[in-house]
Amino acid sequence: MTIAQDNLIHLASVGKSFNSADGRPRRILDGVDFTLRQGEIVALLGKSGSGKSTLLRIIAGLVPAEGGARYRGRPIDGPAPGVAMVFQSFALFPWLTVQQNVELGLEAQGVAPAERERRADAVLELIGLAGFGGALPRELSGGMRQRVGIARALVTNPDVLLMDEAFSALDVLTGETLRNDILQLWDGKQIPTRGIVVVSHNIEEAVMMADRIIILSSDPGRIVSEVQIDLPRPRDADSPRVRGLIDHVYGLMTMRKAPAAAPGAAMPAAVPDYALPDTDVSRIEAVLERVAEAPFDGRADLPHLAEETELSDEELFPAFEALSLLGLAQVESGDIILSALGRDYAAAAQARRQELFGRQVLANVPLAARIRAALAASESGTLPEEPFIELLEEGMKENRARRTLEIAVEWGRYGELYEYDFHLKRLKLPAE
Repeated sequence: MTIAQDNLIHLASVGKSFNSADGRPRRILDGVDFTLRQGEIVALLGKSGSGKSTLLRIIAGLVPAEGGARYRGRPIDGPAPGVAMVFQSFALFPWLTVQQNVELGLEAQGVAPAERERRADAVLELIGLAGFGGALPRELSGGMRQRVGIARALVTNPDVLLMDEAFSALDVLTGETLRNDILQLWDGKQIPTRGIVVVSHNIEEAVMMADRIIILSSDPGRIVSEVQIDLPRPRDADSPRVRGLIDHVYGLMTMRKAPAAAPGAAMPAAVPDYALPDTDVSRIEAVLERVAEAPFDGRADLPHLAEETELSDEELFPAFEALSLLGLAQVESGDIILSALGRDYAAAAQARRQELFGRQVLANVPLAARIRAALAASESGTLPEEPFIELLEEGMKENRARRTLEIAVEWGRYGELYEYDFHLKRLKLPAE
């Protein structure tokens, strides 16, 4: 296979599995084909479990993978020269000064002290930290500490810069300022970097930064959509074209997966999907109520709703999924629309809400229905939680299995389908 000369990173059928606590393999990524070309910024979007960060670490050579992973045509086998990474957590050594933190990568490469100092001084000035070389990380704000992390990556003159949710730990204004500064350096060709890959959970951020957006599915992560963005930077977040792109990506992110079947083959027998969106009843109801109120009156543009609620995409998406799963709303073309039942629910008194919630959970959540049926079949009307956790661990990691049961317990208790004894870790039918 001939790989184009302008390809910086090329992944072919890349997959990755990790072992669960019980030793069984858990598929994180599967069949990922991806190319980063010279001169482009690519954003990776996906819900929890999509393997975005794992994919970034495969590109960096920090995690081995199945399939073909190449940097400039050479197999990636260990940390790739020419690739640098910026982490969400800053990852600074607190006992080292800013200057020493920035020089670490150069020291590891065997660069002479005088040259290390010269290059570190230059990049600190470039990133807006001139004069802070002697400061310790604890003396700096969060935004400045992340600038140190970016400077440490840039000082090695990387061909490829990887950013793993580099702005998500910052407040909105600081994150936006730092993002714009990085884009100015990139668009002004003030850094030698030829390609950038950004992992984000913020759709607007991805649209404002990227030339191309890749959307991954979850469990396992596969590329399901790609959006090309042919707009010059800097971009106006309020322009119709940018808003339209944001709506389009929201729509792609909220599409429900359809079951796949081979051409001409009969559909396989339905297998219960026990996964649940990681959200609680309070948030589900809060989002539903906000959509029901003016100015939305039952139909809300998802980006507008995110601004109104001041919740992140990562917090809102599970609530959208839950509302859709329970038949209270549907998501289409970047909008959330309450169903007739959802409108009734928003107007109902508390007791009626719990009755409706329980009915919809029993009808639409296989795990809750299974718990209820098992309790009804039990002579004592009570069962330990462990068999249900073991059932869930057949298809998910232990921590995710336990969290899924917690969600099912909360939803079922709210809908008065069953009760739960926290101290005994047992489920039971509600008292008559």
